[in-house]
Amino acid sequence: MPSSHDVTILLRAWRAGDDAALGALIPMVECDLHRIARRCLRGERATRSVSATDLVHEAFLRLVGLEAIDWRDRAHFLAMSARVMRRVLVDLARARQAEKRGGEIVRVTLDEALVPGGARDADLVRLDEALQSLAAIDARKGRVVELRFFGGLTAEETAAVLDVSAKTVLRDWEFARAWLRREMSRGDSGACRSTA
Repeated sequence: MPSSHDVTILLRAWRAGDDAALGALIPMVECDLHRIARRCLRGERATRSVSATDLVHEAFLRLVGLEAIDWRDRAHFLAMSARVMRRVLVDLARARQAEKRGGEIVRVTLDEALVPGGARDADLVRLDEALQSLAAIDARKGRVVELRFFGGLTAEETAAVLDVSAKTVLRDWEFARAWLRREMSRGDSGACRSTA
């Protein structure tokens, strides 16, 4: 397994314009990116139109197209990858919604801690809107959810990305879960029916 230091060196070389560094970086982060993609797709309907590999490829294309990112380290890269994958899925969901005018949309299952009633499907677009609302109130708490839930980062990794303590991350995580639980249960008119 490549060291975080090796990944950081390649990220910085890539940022400086070294295309060979990008070529060396891909195999070093590929497993991590697939893990994030599988986590983002977890609970999505079996009829999904995107695989983990497709999601990784699309996210990587978007990441390569981003300009002027000051890659700090591996955790920062993985956090940005999780954010981009979330954006890809939300864009796909919105496109399908527009195409079908309210038909089947991409769904993810939130863990029991986020949605009351346990095994409930939460609409990805609603979740994205709830996260945007949370970020408008407290950007750091929104990032904590994004990094921990979508990115699968630990409290320590999230703390490193956000430059705060792990205790702060855990407090933000508890607050954000409660806040999202409330937001996702508001106006429950059928989008989040209990399957129990």
